[in-house]
Amino acid sequence: MKTIILAGGLPSTLIEEDEKLPKPMAEIGGRPMLWHIMKQYSYYGCNDFIICTGYKGEVIKDYFMNFYIYQSDITVNLQSNEVQVHRKQTEDWEVSIIDTGRDASVLERLLQASEYTEGEPVFVSYGDCLSNIDINKLLTYHRERGALATFVVAHPTGRNEVLSIDLEGNYQEIRQFKTQDAWVNACSMVLEPEAFEKLRAGMKKSKAISVIDCLAGEITVQTYQHDGFWSPVETIRDKTWMETLWASGNAPWKVWED
Repeated sequence: MKTIILAGGLPSTLIEEDEKLPKPMAEIGGRPMLWHIMKQYSYYGCNDFIICTGYKGEVIKDYFMNFYIYQSDITVNLQSNEVQVHRKQTEDWEVSIIDTGRDASVLERLLQASEYTEGEPVFVSYGDCLSNIDINKLLTYHRERGALATFVVAHPTGRNEVLSIDLEGNYQEIRQFKTQDAWVNACSMVLEPEAFEKLRAGMKKSKAISVIDCLAGEITVQTYQHDGFWSPVETIRDKTWMETLWASGNAPWKVWED
């Protein structure tokens, strides 16, 4: 199955001002976040990707155009401009990179990407979230229920601090915000070809409508509850936490072997 990765949002707030990049290209452990997401899907046999770009999409194109060279040892003859490649280290991936527009909504990006899906079901992942979702279990769940679409949901990350105050406004303590009763969009989904027709019809009514809201009225829309690791990477604090996890050698999203 193909995997659509949404990588076309606004510039990252995770990088210094003079190094503005698409957020999925922010590095964790010396590799773009986009690479980490693709490695996860590749571990489950998904090696065909459609990357929806927008802001500075050329950075993503350049990365994959030169991926083979970046991952290998080379000898360059500067006089003849010949390149000899040693110790090849690359991935068995096929990557389609499409410019879906800087200001496009998620819905608009998905509909543009649907032209490359060849009428097959697809996975969809946001380009700024890391998780250890079992992709095989997600697909089995989706198929067993004959779903039009299956959205992965997870508990809030619980990394926000909540101030506890009394009725008179006096501070009492800081608590971590986390509730096992709440579920949020975990930025991954499975879509059947027919789902794109529903999305197309929904966009005719409103370009601002979300993917979930667009399909909410359908009986065969399912949610897959993920109790494992999941986290958006939206701030410097988030990125620092991911760097710490990666450096520890126990990053929970690293399901693949080196």
